[in-house]
Amino acid sequence: MKAHSIETQASITPSKALTFLKEGNLRFVNNLKVNRNLLQQANETRDGQWPFAVILSCIDSRTSAELIFDQGLGDIFSIRIAGNVVNTDIMGSLEFACKVAGSKLIVVLGHTNCGAIKGACDHVEMGNLTELLSKIQPAVYEETKTTEPDKRTSANKKFVENVSRINVKRSVKTIVNRSYILEQMVERGEIAIIGAMHNLETGMVDFLEDTWVSCEQEIKSQVGVNHVSPVKDEKPAKAAAASQ
Repeated sequence: MKAHSIETQASITPSKALTFLKEGNLRFVNNLKVNRNLLQQANETRDGQWPFAVILSCIDSRTSAELIFDQGLGDIFSIRIAGNVVNTDIMGSLEFACKVAGSKLIVVLGHTNCGAIKGACDHVEMGNLTELLSKIQPAVYEETKTTEPDKRTSANKKFVENVSRINVKRSVKTIVNRSYILEQMVERGEIAIIGAMHNLETGMVDFLEDTWVSCEQEIKSQVGVNHVSPVKDEKPAKAAAASQ
């Protein structure tokens, strides 16, 4: 299978990009990965890259986006940080991936049994990790299904999973709220955003359909009806993806 070109990337819609990822995950769980010549793909992409999606996922060694979605070199951007949280540098990376390099879909990918989520659930404080986990704490407080205090710890798998899903949904909202560039691209139908959960036991990725954002109406449903789009219209980036 050849790497994506500027022509194939341009022909992909956000919905089609999501279909590619779903199909790739099915191949992964059935151990039916596509036969790729990675050296050939490396040569094909040495002068440029045209990934169709960007995945924001955790650093967990068991949840590599290229593997669980069965994608090759040049197919997807992979942004990894403990707890799949969002910060300014990650926002800039997402803007580059979509506005400059032409990616059509952003996926915020959480996973089961996440160590960062467990740390936040247990209110761990340790060096620089403290600041990172503080970005997950709001998801811990938003989890209201678990009412018994002694059950609101990492020892309760259901509590951890609930917090993980809430954290993914919060990250989706944060991306829309913090970038007028990406927001405008969503409103124009150029890109879409969705959250997902990777089950480490089965390998399956559950895309959270209620987090799908692909138009202005869905932006409002995610971030609130009082959300107001910035009036500034970002001019197209001059840098071409092929130069990267």
